[in-house]
Amino acid sequence: MEAENGEGSREQPGRDEGLADLQALAVRMRRMNGEINRLVHGFAAVQGLHPTDVHALAAILDAEEPMTPTRLRERLGLTSGAVTACLDRLERAGHVRRVRESADRRVVHLYYEQQAQPAARRHFAPLADAARAARATLAPGELAVVLRFLDAMNEELSTTRPPRD
Repeated sequence: MEAENGEGSREQPGRDEGLADLQALAVRMRRMNGEINRLVHGFAAVQGLHPTDVHALAAILDAEEPMTPTRLRERLGLTSGAVTACLDRLERAGHVRRVRESADRRVVHLYYEQQAQPAARRHFAPLADAARAARATLAPGELAVVLRFLDAMNEELSTTRPPRD
């Protein structure tokens, strides 16, 4: 059944609530992104890095298989020159190492240096603590729903490109 608004047009029930829910979700996601970016910028500043370098570190750390410069470029949406400059900074700072694979010397794998990880763990400990505290507020089974949503959202975003003006 449709409801009529004050201007004579027809709207479906729940449409406004769905829009409000979507807006509320967007606001919360932007806020969380801002809070995480604040931590990322702080770590970058302390380490003498660019925030993009920290995103590169996260991509290397989270990769299911050894990261390559090409995959990193695609993941971060950077040019090959920008990825090279980023990797040069990370290598100089002792955060990553490049390893040429013996089977094909053209293939370079990127590894997050073990000795650099404690500094990152210390800096991002408040993020881990916040995640633990937030997780503790969830009822059994709710985390699975949150993870399913985040996986779906990341999958959708991974293929999204901004419009070209």
